Amino acid sequence: RYFRWWIKKTRIEKKSAFIDLLCAVPLQQIYGCPLGGIGGGTITRGWRGEFCRWQLNPGLYNYETVIANQFTVCLRCKGQTIYQQVLSMERPSSLQGWNWGYCGHYAFYHALYPRAWLVYELPGQKVVLTCRQVSPVIPHDYKDSSLPVGVFIWEVENGRDEDVEVSIMFSLQNGTGAKEDRKGGHWNEPFTFQKDGERVAGVLLHHCPAVNPFTLAISAREKAGTGVTHVTAFNPTGLGREVWQDLLQDGRLDSPTGKSRPTEKGEVTAAAVCASCRVPAHGHKTLELALAWDMPCVHFGSKEKLHLRRYTRFFGSEGNAAPALSHYALTHYEEWERKIDAWQNPILENSQLPSWYKSALFNELYFMTDGGTIWMEVPPDCCAQDLQGPAGAGLSHLLPVLREYGRFAYLEGQEYRMYNTYDVHFYASFALVMLWPKLQISLQYDIAVAVVNEDVQPRQYLMCGQTSQVKMKNVVPHDIGDPDDEPWQRVNAYLMHDTADWKDLNLKFVLQVYRDYYLIRDSVYLRDMWPVCQAVMESELKFDTDNDGLIENGGFADQTYDAWVVHGASAYCGGLWLAAVCVMCKMAEVLGDTVIQQKYLDILNKGKEAFEKMLWNGKYYNYDSSGSDTSSSIMSDQCAGQWFLGACGLDQGEFEVFPKSHILSALKTIFEKNVLSFAGGTMGAVNGMRPDGVPDTSSVQSNEVWIGVVYSLAATMIQEGMVEEGFRTAEGCYRTVWERLGMAFQTPEAYREKKVYRSLAYMRPLSIWSMQLALERRAGQTPAPAQLPQGPTHP
Repeated sequence: RYFRWWIKKTRIEKKSAFIDLLCAVPLQQIYGCPLGGIGGGTITRGWRGEFCRWQLNPGLYNYETVIANQFTVCLRCKGQTIYQQVLSMERPSSLQGWNWGYCGHYAFYHALYPRAWLVYELPGQKVVLTCRQVSPVIPHDYKDSSLPVGVFIWEVENGRDEDVEVSIMFSLQNGTGAKEDRKGGHWNEPFTFQKDGERVAGVLLHHCPAVNPFTLAISAREKAGTGVTHVTAFNPTGLGREVWQDLLQDGRLDSPTGKSRPTEKGEVTAAAVCASCRVPAHGHKTLELALAWDMPCVHFGSKEKLHLRRYTRFFGSEGNAAPALSHYALTHYEEWERKIDAWQNPILENSQLPSWYKSALFNELYFMTDGGTIWMEVPPDCCAQDLQGPAGAGLSHLLPVLREYGRFAYLEGQEYRMYNTYDVHFYASFALVMLWPKLQISLQYDIAVAVVNEDVQPRQYLMCGQTSQVKMKNVVPHDIGDPDDEPWQRVNAYLMHDTADWKDLNLKFVLQVYRDYYLIRDSVYLRDMWPVCQAVMESELKFDTDNDGLIENGGFADQTYDAWVVHGASAYCGGLWLAAVCVMCKMAEVLGDTVIQQKYLDILNKGKEAFEKMLWNGKYYNYDSSGSDTSSSIMSDQCAGQWFLGACGLDQGEFEVFPKSHILSALKTIFEKNVLSFAGGTMGAVNGMRPDGVPDTSSVQSNEVWIGVVYSLAATMIQEGMVEEGFRTAEGCYRTVWERLGMAFQTPEAYREKKVYRSLAYMRPLSIWSMQLALERRAGQTPAPAQLPQGPTHP
C-alpha cells in the first residue's frame, strides 16, 4: 500500500512524500550553525565555512553546497598585495581563477547556537582572522528573533611589525544552488542604506521564480576607516578571473553603478561585496558584513493561500526590505550579543555542569529555526470565526493571542515533513515554553481549534488499509499539516495510521496545558483550555474498557512508538493517563470546579490501584499487561507521566501519583539495564531491554535509542535526585551524535548500536531543555504550585 501511494505521489502528482521511506536524505557530516531567526527561513553554514543547506521555501529543503558563496581575504603591505586566498579547503571545477585549497590545519570551528566562530591563522602572514557568526535568536524576544538575517563579524589581529591593509570579500550566488537558479530572469543591483548616522552598502540579488520570489542581500557596514566596494554581477560557473584580479589589484572592487541585466535561461549570476581597512602593526580591527533574505509572502505547496511572515510586521511585505534588514542587523547585533550573553553565561559559567551538556543544551536549539520553522501573521482583517471554525467559539483569547504573536509551526523532522507533530512536540515543547512561551501558547490555541472541529473526509490509512475520516471531533490531531499542502487548513498529513485511536495525543494536550499554566501563569489561557481538556479526556475515557480507572492500549501501535505494538494496560500510556487525570484534578481545583475535581479524583484513585496491580513487578513497570513474551520488557520511557508531573510541581505530597520508591527503583533498573548494559553504557538508553540484559528486538523501535526520550529520561532522573545517573545517561547520546557519528546540527530521531540511524534533523531532542528545567527546579528557580490569579493576565 505504501509503495503504491509513493508511486502515485512522487511520479504522478510530482509531489514529495511526507515520509519518504524509499529515498532517505543521505548523511553528510558537514553542517554547522544555521543562519537566521525564527520562522523566516534558514541558510546553514558548514563547519568549513560553506553555505550548504537551504530552507527558504517554508518546510522544504535544498541540500546544496553553492561553491561561489565564499569569503576571500586579501592582505596588502606598502601598496602591494602579499596574500590573497579563498577561505575554503575546496578545489572546485568552477572559479578556477581563484586561489583555493586553504589548509584546514590552520582553521578552527566552534559553535554555540545561535553563534559560531571560525578562526583562520593565515599561514606565514602573522595575521589571524576570527569570523563570528551571529543570528538573532533571543529568548522572550518576539521581534528581532523573527528576522531573516545573519551577521559576520571579522576580527583581524595583525601580528606583523608593519601596518597591513585587510580586505574581506563576500561572494554569493543568486539563488540556492537549485535548478531554479538557471531558469532566467534573476538580477542584481547595488544599494546603500543610511539611517541614524549609520550607513551600510552592498548588493541585492533578486531571485524571481513564479512562486515565493525573494531577495538576498550581502552588505557591509561603512564606518571611519572602513571602505565598502562591490561587484554587481559575475559568472559563478566561469573562471572568475575578472573578480579575482579586480580584488588582487588594490584590495578593492570596481563598484559599478546600475542594475545587472536579467539572466538568460541556463545562466547563473553572482555578486560580491568587499570590506577593507588598515590594521596597525600589532593592532586589531573589525569588519562587519551581513547576509539577509527577504521572502515576505509565501505560498505553501497547494498555493491556495498567501501567508505573511512574522517579520513583515516590522519591515513590511512589499519585498523591498532587504536593505533595511541589512542595516538593522549590522547596527543591532551588538545588542543581540549582550542579550545572548546574559541568557547563556549563567549556564556556561556554572562549574557544576559538564561542558558537553552546555554544548548540547544550546546547540540542539538549532532545530527551533532550522526545523522547517514558520512564524506567520494572521491577516489584519481576520475575525475570530475565520480562525475558530464552526465549533471553536469558546476560545475567547484565540484571536488576541494569534494577532499579537502570530502562528508558529515546526516540522517533526527535516525528513518527516509534518508541522507540529503533537506526540513529539510533547517532548520538544520544553524549549518553546521556557524560551518563547507565547509561541507555545499560540501553538496550543491552534491545536485546540483542531480538537473541537472535525474533518469528515474519508481517507485510507497505509499501514492498516482501513478507511475513516481525516479528523474526529474532540480528538487531538497528530499534526497540523504538510508544508507541501496547506497547513492549518488541512491537518493530519500523517496517514500511516488512523491517529483518532491513539492513546497518547489527548493526554499530552492536557499535560501541556497545565505545565504551560504552571510556568507562565496565564489564567485566561487556562480558562480557555479547560473545556477543551474536558472534551479530550471524555474522548479518552472510552479507552478504559473495563472501568478500572486505567485506559488500555488496543493491540496495535497506537501512540508515539508507532511501530511498537501494545496490548492492554501499559506503562507508557497508562502512566501518561494517570498524570493527565492528576492534572485534571489540579486544574479543577484551581478553577473551582468541584464536580469535575471529584470525578477525576475518583478515577485517579481507582486507576492508581489498577496501574500498580497490573504493571508493577517489584523492580519496574512492565511494558504492558498482555503477558506476551515481551510484555516484561524494560521501557526506558516508562516514567514519562512522572517526568511531566515533576515539571509541573505535582510529584509529591498529595499529588504523588506513582510511589516514589517505585519510581526510583524503575529509574535505577533502566540505568542498570537500558543504559549501562547497552553498548557499554556509552550510547544512552535503548528504548526496550529484556530483563536478561538483551535489547528487545520485537519491533524496529524497541531496539533503537531515541535521543529526545533519553534527554527526558535524564530530566526525570535529575528530578528524582539521580543527578549523576541523569548526566551519564544523556552524555551517551551527545557523544554518539555530535562526536562519534558526526551528526552535528542534524540530530536524528533514532540510532542503533551498530551505526544505523533514522530521520535526520528531528524535533524531539529539544527535550534537553526539560533537563535544564529539572536543574533549575532543584535550585529553587521555578514557580511554586500555582493558584489562579485574579483577572486576566494575558497582555
